[in-house]
Amino acid sequence: MKAQASLKPVASPPPADPVDTDMTGTVTPQASLADAKPLAAAETSLVDLNTASFAQLNSLKGAGALGRAIIKGRPYASVDDLMRKKVLRRTAFEKIKDQVTVR
Repeated sequence: MKAQASLKPVASPPPADPVDTDMTGTVTPQASLADAKPLAAAETSLVDLNTASFAQLNSLKGAGALGRAIIKGRPYASVDDLMRKKVLRRTAFEKIKDQVTVR
């Protein structure tokens, strides 16, 4: 009889840096909390109404999908233009007004 070689499962080593694969198969590095640099609250929370993407506008907390309406009403001279131009209702405006800016 032949002695059978013991088969051990081969585990691939974990990647050095965490990575993520997007829908196209492109591998992108993930941000790690250790690498995070604190930013001023105003820099991280305010979205510019005139330059923000559709996705950024839709990610505003408490108001739902407003991106299309906000983009359609551009350009804005101030945040209050959202009400003056009748882009948003008062309730939606009250929810997002502290999250947006116009530069």
